[in-house]
Amino acid sequence: MVIGVISDTHGLLRPEVFEALARVELILHAGDVGGQDILIELATIAPVRAVYGNCDPPGDPELAAAVDLTIKGRSIHVSHGHECGSPTPDKLLARYNGDVLVYGHTHRPLVEHAGSRLVLNPGAAGPRRFNLKPSVALLTVSLAEVTAQVLWL
Repeated sequence: MVIGVISDTHGLLRPEVFEALARVELILHAGDVGGQDILIELATIAPVRAVYGNCDPPGDPELAAAVDLTIKGRSIHVSHGHECGSPTPDKLLARYNGDVLVYGHTHRPLVEHAGSRLVLNPGAAGPRRFNLKPSVALLTVSLAEVTAQVLWL
């Protein structure tokens, strides 16, 4: 299964996202969505599961504190990361038990393996900040393996 992973859109959905995520079966949004319009547009590509970030208004029923799901026998945990203060792979690995941990918040893409576990930050797909290039990621989950790839927009 190919999953699109996106974060930190902050109300901006770049046209390049549609091409980058065109073949995905599910989209995970790791927070700082910036409004329901972003989720509605992403849903034209594939079903969307989203968490809230520190910049999202509290109480949005479409945004969860965390998303936990199992795909092909692999547990996947999605949160924004701000709940760890300044999130790092080590902090996330210590706090959550998933095989795959997805987070945002830092705007810096990251794919890090820790034994059999994977930590993934797709980077920020929204407005450019911190002199970083916008990005999303593809997470491929099969019975044999889990892989992730950052796609620059």
